[in-house]
Amino acid sequence: MIDAKGQVEGRTQGMRSEASSVCLVDDDPLVLSSLRHLLASDGIAAHSFDKAETFLAHIEVHRVELVVLDIWMERVTGLEVLARLCVVSPQTRVIVITARDDLAVRAIAMASGPVAFFIKPFSDEKFLVAVHDALTQTKSS
Repeated sequence: MIDAKGQVEGRTQGMRSEASSVCLVDDDPLVLSSLRHLLASDGIAAHSFDKAETFLAHIEVHRVELVVLDIWMERVTGLEVLARLCVVSPQTRVIVITARDDLAVRAIAMASGPVAFFIKPFSDEKFLVAVHDALTQTKSS
């Protein structure tokens, strides 16, 4: 719903973030494809990584404003990626996504300060609001 100021549930209608560096990290190709299409439908380009190791190599060289990160992945978990991000790129905002809500894992993930935490499946609109909020935070810091 759009209010008189052009706001859609906390974000400006027509707001685009093509220049933003958004990365998606999930070992499920269907999730990557769905999120990439959802973001593209809102004017946000995203780089997809189906392996945490590939993303970690990428972040060593490229500035990333926002990463959408799955917790449960093969070989390297999202928690390990979060720990590495805190060292290599502490300014990168993180949205955590997971299919399993484990309270201990959630507590560990939340301690690193993600801007949002979503359990799959989640609301597209709430997810997009969180993405826009995170990108706005990177521009103001």
